[in-house]
Formats: sequence, C-alpha cells, structure tokens
Amino acid sequence: MSSAEPVADGVTRADRLTPEEITDVLALAAAAGDTDGADPLDEHVLLRLRDPDAPAVHLTARAEDGTLTGYAHLDTTDPAGGIGVELVVHPAYRRRGTGRALARGVLAAAGGPLRAWAHGDHPSAAALAVDLGFARARVLWQLRRSLAAPVDEPRLPEGVALRAFRPGVDDADWLALNARAFASHPEQGRWTADDLRVRLAEPWFDPAGFLLAVDESTGQLLGFHWTKVHERPGSARMGEVYVLGVDPSAHRGGLGRALTAAGLAYLRDRRGLDRVMLYVDESNAPAVALYERTGFLRWSAHVNYQLG
Repeated sequence: MSSAEPVADGVTRADRLTPEEITDVLALAAAAGDTDGADPLDEHVLLRLRDPDAPAVHLTARAEDGTLTGYAHLDTTDPAGGIGVELVVHPAYRRRGTGRALARGVLAAAGGPLRAWAHGDHPSAAALAVDLGFARARVLWQLRRSLAAPVDEPRLPEGVALRAFRPGVDDADWLALNARAFASHPEQGRWTADDLRVRLAEPWFDPAGFLLAVDESTGQLLGFHWTKVHERPGSARMGEVYVLGVDPSAHRGGLGRALTAAGLAYLRDRRGLDRVMLYVDESNAPAVALYERTGFLRWSAHVNYQLG
C-alpha cells in the first residue's frame, strides 16, 4: 500500500492498493458474496479498484498471519454530497469485532457526511448502522424473473425503430439522453464520458445488447435498454437489465415496456439465458410497476444508510 497508516484497532488506511492487495480484496468479496447471496461491493467500487487515478480511501483489516479479514472503500469524489462507503468482512472472521473496527476507521477517515450501502440488507449491518447513528435513507430492490416464462413481443410506437449502440458515435447523444432520463437519480443521471468509457471497455460489454430506440424521421435517441450478462466461474450465467431509460418527451407511449421486452428477448434468444435480474429504487413506483407487470418479482434489498 502507499501512505499506509493505522486508523483504528487492526485497521490500516491507504490512498491506493497494490495489485496483490486488489486481488485479496476481490477474493474476500467473492467469499462474502457466495456466503451471503449478495455481492458486497457494487460495480462502481469494482471499477474504481482497477483505476489507479480514482480518488478513494481504502481501509483494510488483517489477521496476524496477514490474511485480509475486512475491507472498506470510501469514495471521496463528492465529499460535500456524501462520501460513499462499502464495507465487507470475510465470512470466516465475522463476530470478532472486525466490522465494528472498520466502521470506526470509516468515521475517523471521513471528513463529511457518509452514504453507506448494505447489500442484502443483513440484520448485522442494520444493527451496526443503528449503533453508529446512521439513518436508513434509501432502498434498492433486486428483481428477478425467469426467461422461460413468456416474453411480450416488443410493440414500438409508430415511427420508432431499434438499433444497436455504436461506440464512439453515439456516446455524446446517449450521455445527454441518460442525463435527461435520470435527471433526478442520485447516481445514474450524473454519468460522465469517463463513466461510459470504462464500461464500454469492460469484457462483458456487447454493443448488440445495447439497444437504442430512435425516431425514424430525425434519428433522435428516444430511449435505450442496455443489457448485461454476468458470467462467473461456478455460477449460472444471468442476464441483467443494466440500464433502461426513456426520454421524458417519449413517456406514456409504451416505449419503456417495448424496450424492456426487446432486451429480454435479446437475452433469451441471442444469448441463450434463462433468467434475468435488475435493480430499481423502491421509491420509483412507476418503474417498479412496469417491471412487476413484465413478470419480475422481488429477490433482495440493498439499503443505503446516511450519517450527517
């Protein structure tokens, strides 16, 4: 680690991790995800782990033999809006005070309000949050459905066509559409060209599965369904409704439902998948209703806690 320093009992702080330490963190996260049924670090954190220039604070806890027993990631990109926190303890080292020590380290390292995600909404995370004075502020549902069940035929509004995303050509127009579609969303609506670039470079990216709805007469982007396929050794492949958005000017015309159906058909027919998941804010009642009408059911919850 660079500039490593102790911040709490058995917890060390650094601004950057070595490649070996990143490997340890990913192994710890995989072990916790397999045990808990929910990955403890979201995609945003995993991408930042691989970016040496991403501003972040890394807290690590290790056993006497050097085994990584716990990790906390502090995203310091927007300290005024709230430092993003994700924390994970290895399943074999739980109930030994590691999580509490990491949490104390987070409080010592942070210089502003905190936003901490508890993936899977585990009771131990809720208890720790209450003890430390965090308030439950936001819930993100993971929904799932079988692709063996019937999928509606996409019924696009008149004058609207579907085509695949063109990297390097559609980037700016898509970012503008994404910002309009998610203007009130705390994360998605703030995507930058760099946020898009790193995802287009990911091994899972497939432009054929990034569907754009366009006005046939003008070529204007009206909506999109970006799909993703999760492939991890030892686990069944699963599709994801990665991001689905519709321009506010095209609401109430059935485009969201048509895009959902088109993406599900792509994952089933072109990628050969039999199940799919997505994430949606509990408070986004129209989106929840759309997905439930499309056959999705609630699978798990991810809770955001805030302090300050």
